[in-house]
Amino acid sequence: MHDIPFVVFLVALLATGFRRPFLFVLAYAYIDIVSPQRLTYILLNSVPVSMIAVGLAVLGWAITDDKRDMRVAPRQLLIVALLGYCYYTTLNADFKLEALEKWAWVWKALAFAAFLPLTLRTKLRIESLLLFMVLSAASIIIVGGIKTLASGGGYGELNLMVTNNSGLYEGSTISTVAIAIIPLILWFSRFGTIFPPDWKVRGFCYALIFACLLIPVGTSTRTGLLCIVLLALLLIRDAKRKVVYLTALGCLGLLAIPFLPASFTERMGTIKTYQGDASASTRLAVWQWTMDYAKTRPMGGGFEAYRQNRIRYEKVSVTEAGGQAEVARSLEVDQARAYHSAYFEMLGEQGYPGLVLWLVINLAGIFRMEVLRRRYRKPEPGEEWISPLASALQSAHIIYMLGATFIAIAFQPFVYMLIGAQIGLDTYVTRKRAEGAWRPLRKQKLAAA
Repeated sequence: MHDIPFVVFLVALLATGFRRPFLFVLAYAYIDIVSPQRLTYILLNSVPVSMIAVGLAVLGWAITDDKRDMRVAPRQLLIVALLGYCYYTTLNADFKLEALEKWAWVWKALAFAAFLPLTLRTKLRIESLLLFMVLSAASIIIVGGIKTLASGGGYGELNLMVTNNSGLYEGSTISTVAIAIIPLILWFSRFGTIFPPDWKVRGFCYALIFACLLIPVGTSTRTGLLCIVLLALLLIRDAKRKVVYLTALGCLGLLAIPFLPASFTERMGTIKTYQGDASASTRLAVWQWTMDYAKTRPMGGGFEAYRQNRIRYEKVSVTEAGGQAEVARSLEVDQARAYHSAYFEMLGEQGYPGLVLWLVINLAGIFRMEVLRRRYRKPEPGEEWISPLASALQSAHIIYMLGATFIAIAFQPFVYMLIGAQIGLDTYVTRKRAEGAWRPLRKQKLAAA
């Protein structure tokens, strides 16, 4: 019985795809984000639903989509280049069998990210993709928010429907994604057309934002807290009444403190005393090992190269007894510790070439969204949604880049879908601008004058 709702939903979604082939793209996005095969016991576990959905998506696009206005953006070519380079490092990986396991899902994320913008030919499609992404993530976030309100959660204790601690079901990852999508939720509360923003839609959006803010509390992740701070700073630039916004933000923060669970406040306290926390100490040691490793393997050691690390670090703890503080130092030894950072993940696995490619892909997206945000800041009729959406996509991306500092999510599929949506928006408005659908060319304006 547990499997039936998932199966019925997927079958219905795929069935409608035969009438509207773009729905196959949305079906794959849902499968890749939620991983319903992990949530079922029998029915979906034995069927390659992901491969079926992406196969139908590509086939539907190849047969039915109009290719006359198709544009390939430079970032799509960079993603393909990164895909090719990852293939090269996989063939020459230090741990070939383990590298192949990661390659099995990384190549799908990169290939789909390069393909996705080709399908985003209209505003409706761009909005539909973002809506599916937000609601798919929301299916995890809402569960986590409810459990946080019920139990308070705790580091490594909040169960997000599955016990598999990977993908968006990992605490720090879902915390980063939950905060990153808040700007997109705010955009839907103002400019959405699939669900016009009436009081019910706005109410759901605000409730979902509250659930998103609860996720870092429930997971007790320091990364999530840093992302919330960054989000607050990013929202200032779009606030019309900045003083009112800052005042309200400060009041809400003060009001929230008494309601925070002790597990969260204790965990956040370790930010100042990172040397006393094994997780933070090992991160620094692994990052140092990765930099030393890259000196001997500048082209990278392939996926899972971290398995060969041997690290030593000093753990410092301070205890108070009788009004006096005692400092205890101990030398810890560990091995095969993960990178805990997308930047060092790329450096260790893909070397300097892969790290540079990855940085260019991400930074170029942030830059292009800034171009669109400024270009359409004073919109003409029909353009009102562009600058706010570019701003929301940019903010989401910047929050990801901060979260990626502390989590090895360089190849997180959700983020590559976000990049695909950025490229789709960029190519769409560029095409419309060239067609003169919104803004006449400067020469035409001069002639009319």
